[in-house]
Amino acid sequence: MRKLTIAGFALATAMTAGCASNQAAVDEANATANSAEQTAENALNTANSAASSARTAQQTAEEALAAAKAAQKSADEANERAKRMLERSSMK
Repeated sequence: MRKLTIAGFALATAMTAGCASNQAAVDEANATANSAEQTAENALNTANSAASSARTAQQTAEEALAAAKAAQKSADEANERAKRMLERSSMK
């Protein structure tokens, strides 16, 4: 009877230890999943920030292009006026 009681305690201890190690594995898996989720959220935030910066850069580039086109048009007009002035002065 005594051996049976000791065997029962040993079995109960082994099962409790098994459950504890299973719980530790579950806890570790949950911690890993939470960490992965946080990493994914951080990556998404970084991607959204980069996309916003890219949109701002594109808008700035479009504004610079419009200004360059306006400057080119002004320069072409000034060149045309200068050309006409030279033609007039050569006729005199």
